[in-house]
Amino acid sequence: MGTGTGVNMSIKLAAIDLDDTLLDSRHRISPACIKAIQRVNKQGVHVILATGRMYRATIPYAQQLGLDLPLITYQGALVKHGYSGDVLYERTIGMDLALKITDLLESRRIDYHIYANDQLYTRKLVPVLEKHTRVTGIEPMLVKDIADIFKESLPLEIMAVFERKSQRQDIEQKIINLYGEHLHMTKFKYDSLEIMDRCATKARALEAVAAHLNIHQHEVMAIGDSYNDLPMIRWAGIGVAVGNAHPLVKEAADFITGSNEEDGVILALEKYIG
Repeated sequence: MGTGTGVNMSIKLAAIDLDDTLLDSRHRISPACIKAIQRVNKQGVHVILATGRMYRATIPYAQQLGLDLPLITYQGALVKHGYSGDVLYERTIGMDLALKITDLLESRRIDYHIYANDQLYTRKLVPVLEKHTRVTGIEPMLVKDIADIFKESLPLEIMAVFERKSQRQDIEQKIINLYGEHLHMTKFKYDSLEIMDRCATKARALEAVAAHLNIHQHEVMAIGDSYNDLPMIRWAGIGVAVGNAHPLVKEAADFITGSNEEDGVILALEKYIG
């Protein structure tokens, strides 16, 4: 649970997840949510987006909301200012470790893709990437050798895509046994596994933003729905789960609001900010 104990505490920073939290099923922000966010922003409360999306796939939403603040992207691996482009926080996977992970995945014939330099690289187009393109409009870059990319830019994230759940569990445990102390991993949709540096979490990223803005932990609210939101929901003074959130997220939250289709973000903002 978050560290908050009541609704009268002063929230100065609100971090909101995008997909299945702020965005509806059509990946849009409702006009009512836009107004609510802009209203609390005018009250002096900093509102930021905290998403697993790529930085350039997050920018359009920040611009739509008029948010001139750092954006938490790639599950927390990159915090970059939406207007100036200044990097506040970045955690990449080292080359040796990245090569070991990709070699392991290739030896098991597991499809994967990487995110580096705000690009998506893959050796093979798979259905999850086709969906990613439909949702974000970003086309993957096909390459023959992923290792060549590491020479130019270290990965923020490696995503492994599995054919079945048991296969994911087996590889996840193998990676934990070999390199677990260096990594942070979260389950994703479509039996995928997101692999990042151990400090690449939304909680670490949110902590960095709060420190940058001179805001205390108990003055922070986080709203989300999925596994990658758990760290920031547990860290924030007030952790909020939307009504459609995973049961583990609801269990960790201080408050459960309406679903993303019901503009649950608005209720949370009204309850804890006014």
